[in-house]
Amino acid sequence: MKVIEITHPIQDDQRINENVAMAFGFFDGMHKGHDKVFQTLDQQAQSRGLKKAVMTFDPHPSVVLNPERKRTTYLTPLSDKIDMIASHDVDYCIVINFSSRFANVTSEEFIEEYIIKNNVKEVIAGFDFTFGKFGKGNMTVLNEVDSFNTTIVGKQELDDEKISTTAIRDALQSGELQKANEELGYLYKIKGTVVQGEKRGRTIGFPTANVHPSDDYLLPKKGVYAVSMEIGTEQKLYRGVANVGVKPTFHDPAKAEVVIEVNIFDFDENIYGERVVVYWHHFLRPEIKFDGIDPLVEQMNDDKARAKYLLSVDFGDDVSYNI
Repeated sequence: MKVIEITHPIQDDQRINENVAMAFGFFDGMHKGHDKVFQTLDQQAQSRGLKKAVMTFDPHPSVVLNPERKRTTYLTPLSDKIDMIASHDVDYCIVINFSSRFANVTSEEFIEEYIIKNNVKEVIAGFDFTFGKFGKGNMTVLNEVDSFNTTIVGKQELDDEKISTTAIRDALQSGELQKANEELGYLYKIKGTVVQGEKRGRTIGFPTANVHPSDDYLLPKKGVYAVSMEIGTEQKLYRGVANVGVKPTFHDPAKAEVVIEVNIFDFDENIYGERVVVYWHHFLRPEIKFDGIDPLVEQMNDDKARAKYLLSVDFGDDVSYNI
């Protein structure tokens, strides 16, 4: 897949020089709703003999358009999103820098400069896709242009609720991990590097890997989770229990930094500096403050047992556990 990064105005040598079907969207999360867009892209490209292209944007438009509610964390940061787009056998991916200058592009200019001059013969996007200054451009506007055909992808639902990035973000931040994973269509994941931590866990029998996210990932709700983790380039998943939070038993929550710590089951290796991927399976409980080490250790043992059981179910092991 050829990736073309554009800062407005687009240059002639950045344009696509063959006829394409192009899907448009921000595509954060690459969830089940987006899957329908990519299925439609594939169908239209095959039926019309076109190459497949995607246009997406970075950063999120709210950074420019809505500073009070700007979105600076993502379900799939740009590098992850590009990898997932490539997995759909896309030929071209155009990434437009969503700047103040680009936000002032009119809908008419966008159609001419970014669609028609890119040899787009088939436009595919969700029913709520908007573009151009003040968001005046929409799918109805595109449908009236004769230079290309427009295919509108309708609302995708799960349990009578629209599948959306916003809904998934809300679910992750409220501890509804199962709902988030169902709408994503896969386990939420965060890539990172194992860094030095306080090393307090090893003193109480729970050594942890301190995972520093490699990009601007949205962190799930503070709490304890059943997780699995890839280490380096190994094609192997290690099971564990993770804590996302500030460790209020030891720190002032108002001053402490939120960290991800993973206790890997039956594991005793030095993995500092290793790149890892943490997969989030189950939310166990919120992060709470304990009155001393003993009740904390007791709860951590229970968390570990419950995580082992839930992960054994996920992985199909024959194990029982009384919750």
